[in-house]
Amino acid sequence: MTLTIDVDLPGELTRFRLPTAVAARLQTLLDRQDSGQPLTVRERDEAEGLVNLAEFLTLLRLRAERMTQ
Repeated sequence: MTLTIDVDLPGELTRFRLPTAVAARLQTLLDRQDSGQPLTVRERDEAEGLVNLAEFLTLLRLRAERMTQ
């Protein structure tokens, strides 16, 4: 059984993105990790949370874009 929930999303969601400074912080953490520099537990948690937020905003934005087409 699949549960489906319909949610009304405002058109402004098509502009949702991580703020520039937040995206830059995430990129810094990911670049450090990719270059082999270990992140602290706190930094890993921060990066994971920011990735989750970015993915969530992307899903909302794509859903809003699809609804406005």
